[in-house]
Amino acid sequence: MSISTNTRDTTPEAEAVLIQLLRARPATKRLADAVAASNRVAEQCKDAIRQRNPGISEEEVGLRFIEINYGPELANKVRIYLRRNR
Repeated sequence: MSISTNTRDTTPEAEAVLIQLLRARPATKRLADAVAASNRVAEQCKDAIRQRNPGISEEEVGLRFIEINYGPELANKVRIYLRRNR
């Protein structure tokens, strides 16, 4: 099976080796890598929110993260939930 990742900075030969190495890893390791990468991206997003909004609470950072990534409707529902359960 041929996979094209459309990379511009990697030769096809190097890309083929990388894909072969990734396929050789156990599924649990690939999943752990994907989760770790996702967590890093989420933390980078939250860091950017903190930088643009100095002094806001961690709760508000989380709510703004939800708003940016999942939409204002869900963020508002979470806000309401948090207010009711304090």
